[in-house]
Amino acid sequence: MEEIVKVGCLRHIYPDQTEVKICGFEFVVKEHEKVAVLGPNGSGKTTLLNHLMGLLKPVEGEVSVFGVDPNKDFNKIREYLGVVFQNIDAQLIAPTVWDDVTFSPINYGYPPEITEHLANEMLAQIGITDLKDKITHYLSGGEKKKVALAGAIITHPKLLILDEPFEGLDPRSKNDITRILNEFNRDYGTAVIFTTHDVNIVPQIADHVYVMAHGNILLSGKPREIFSQVGFIRSINLEPPLIAEVVVELRKRGIEIPYTNDPKKLIQSIAELIGKAA
Repeated sequence: MEEIVKVGCLRHIYPDQTEVKICGFEFVVKEHEKVAVLGPNGSGKTTLLNHLMGLLKPVEGEVSVFGVDPNKDFNKIREYLGVVFQNIDAQLIAPTVWDDVTFSPINYGYPPEITEHLANEMLAQIGITDLKDKITHYLSGGEKKKVALAGAIITHPKLLILDEPFEGLDPRSKNDITRILNEFNRDYGTAVIFTTHDVNIVPQIADHVYVMAHGNILLSGKPREIFSQVGFIRSINLEPPLIAEVVVELRKRGIEIPYTNDPKKLIQSIAELIGKAA
């Protein structure tokens, strides 16, 4: 698959002279891929995303999105991108849900009938058709995230970037967002990059994981490779997924069991071992 995002070792200096340097593993995202950027608060995750969106310009380093520097040539790639910011209230600028969701296609010059079709399709897929005439300001946190997501993916972008999309959500809303991201990636081939410090969400979505701490990308690999390193995950102030801890502890006790992120598969493996032992 073609590489659509590439970030070399970059250095950024904020106006207050705070310096953030993101080095370590090269950050690469391929088309159709779902990538998690995992790390504790203050690890540099948002700084990385802001460079991908062209909001920041590095003092040093390379940032390439669809082959261009997003800070210099964002207009060349803007229709390829969908974005959900961490601060949802700042993103929802239209008076009603319908106005907000249709904002991008209207501004990109889509014909009214196409815009209406896309909006109705997206509201139905995300399950918020009943909110279409609601005032965005009065929605719950989970509803606002879904509206922002609908607005970000209505034009079927090639790349969706989300900053802490699960923060502050209840379990049902987390499950809804997870389902939507996986379905959209499957149905339209949209690549997904999302930041989080919620380790239990990552295996449900990501094909690949980058682990950040102190401004460095310290690990890169598939979820099962990353989460088998329980001690390292703890060392950067994150709690490993419970299922990973169970598998690691079983292996320490000489019980060889395949690593999985799926609780049902883990239960099946344990049941098979018990059956053999009996």
